Amino acid sequence: MQSSAIRSDTVAAAQPSARGALAGLALAMLLSALGTSIANVALPTLAQAFAAAFQDVQWVVLAYLLAVTTLIVGAGRLGDIIGRRRLLLAGIFLFTAASLLCGAAPALWLLVAARAAQGLGAAAMMALTLAFVAETVPKEKTGSAMGLLATMSAIGTALGPSLGGILIAGPGWRAVFLVNLPLGLATLALAWRYLPADRRAPPAGRAGFDTAGTLLLALTLAAYALATIGRGRLGPLNLALLAAAAIGAGLFVRAERRAASPLIRLAMFRDRALTANLALGALVATVMMATLVVGPFHLSGALGLAPAAVGLVVAVGPLVVALAGVPAGALTDRCGAHRVTVIGLGALAAGCLVLSALPTSLGVAGYVAPLVVITAGYALFQTANNTAVMADVPPDRRGVVSGLLNLSRNLGLVTGASALGAIFALAAGASDVATASPAAVAAGMRVTFLVAAALIGGALVIALASRARLRQDG
Repeated sequence: MQSSAIRSDTVAAAQPSARGALAGLALAMLLSALGTSIANVALPTLAQAFAAAFQDVQWVVLAYLLAVTTLIVGAGRLGDIIGRRRLLLAGIFLFTAASLLCGAAPALWLLVAARAAQGLGAAAMMALTLAFVAETVPKEKTGSAMGLLATMSAIGTALGPSLGGILIAGPGWRAVFLVNLPLGLATLALAWRYLPADRRAPPAGRAGFDTAGTLLLALTLAAYALATIGRGRLGPLNLALLAAAAIGAGLFVRAERRAASPLIRLAMFRDRALTANLALGALVATVMMATLVVGPFHLSGALGLAPAAVGLVVAVGPLVVALAGVPAGALTDRCGAHRVTVIGLGALAAGCLVLSALPTSLGVAGYVAPLVVITAGYALFQTANNTAVMADVPPDRRGVVSGLLNLSRNLGLVTGASALGAIFALAAGASDVATASPAAVAAGMRVTFLVAAALIGGALVIALASRARLRQDG
C-alpha cells in the first residue's frame, strides 16, 4: 500500500501537473513579495488622501510586515495539522479578498486592518510554498524549484516600487492593491487544479494545535519587531518592548516544554545542521538589508543621484537575484547544497569587502559592480540554504520548518534595518543622515559594509563547521 503511494507520488511529479503546481507556488511567492514592496511607494499619496501624518500612514506597511512575521510559524504548523493544500488555498483567497478591501477602504484604519488580513494570507502563502516543493517535484530537482521560487520573490520585490509608481500616476492609489485581484485569482485557480490533495490522517492520530504557544510566539515577535522601528534609537519604549520580547521568549520556551502538541518541538534545535542553517539565513538577511537601507542614502547623499536614478540602481539587486535564481537552483542540484552555500557566502563576503574599500570617485559603477557580486552571492546562498533545510524534513513537519526558515529571514531583515542603520548613522557622525555631508555618508557606508563583511565571515565559519560535522557523521 505504502509502495504504491510512493510510486503514484513519483509519477505525479513527473507529469505535467507538477509544472502547474509549481507555477501556482511561484505565483503565490510573487504575490507575497509584491504585497511587501508595492505599498511603500504609495505612502506619500496615502498621507494626502487620508489627511494623515506619516507616522499613521506607515502602519499600512507595518501591519502587513507584523502579520507575516508574527504568524508565519503558526501558519506553517496549522498547515501540517489540517492540510497544507487546504490552508494554502485559504491563504490565497484571504490575500485576494483583503486586496479588494484595501482598494475599497474609505478610511485609513480600515485600510490598515485590511493590510493586516492581507499579511495573514501572505504568512500562509510564504510558509507553505516551500513546504510544498517536496510534494510536487522529484528530490533531485529540489534546488531548481527553490531557485524558481527565489526568482519569483525577487521579481515581486523589484517590480513593486516601479509598478506601484505607474499605478499611482495612472488609475490612483487604489489600483496598487486592486492589481492583486487578477494575480490572486490566477494563483487560486492553479493551486486548486494542480496541488496534490491533503492526506487525511485518522482523527485519533491528528495532533492538536498549540494555541497558547502560537499566541506567545506572536506577541514575542511583535514586541521585538516593534522595538526595531526606531532603527537603533533605544528610547524607553524600545527598551520596554525588547524586555517584553525577552520575557515572552522565556515564557514561550516554558510553554513548549509542557505542551502535548507543541508549536515548535524544541528537540528540533538539537539538529545542529538545521540550527546552523536558520542562523545563516538570519545573518545573511541582516546584511542584505544594508543594501536596501544604507544603499539609497549613499547613492543620493554621497554620489548625488536624483531619486529616479536611485530607484533604478537599487533595482539592480533584485534584478540580479531574479536572473541568478534558476541557475543557482541548477548549480545546487549538480554540486550539492552545502558547497553552493559556501560559494554564495564567499561571494557575499567579497562583495561587502570591496564595497567598503572602493572610493566614491568611481561613482555609480563603483557601487553597482560589488552590488552585483553581493546579490549574486545571495541568490546562490538563498537557494542552497532553502534546499538544505527542506530536503529531509519529515512530511508532518514541513510546514513549521518552512515557517521557521521564513521567520529567520524576516527577523534578519528587521534586525538589519535597526542594527546596521544605527551603525551607519553612528559612523556618519550625524543624528540626521539625510542632512549629513557627502564625505560623512560615504564614511558611514564604508564602515557599515565592513561590519557586514565581518558578519558574513562569521556565517562562513558556521557553514564550514556544519559541513565538517556532516562529513564526520557521514
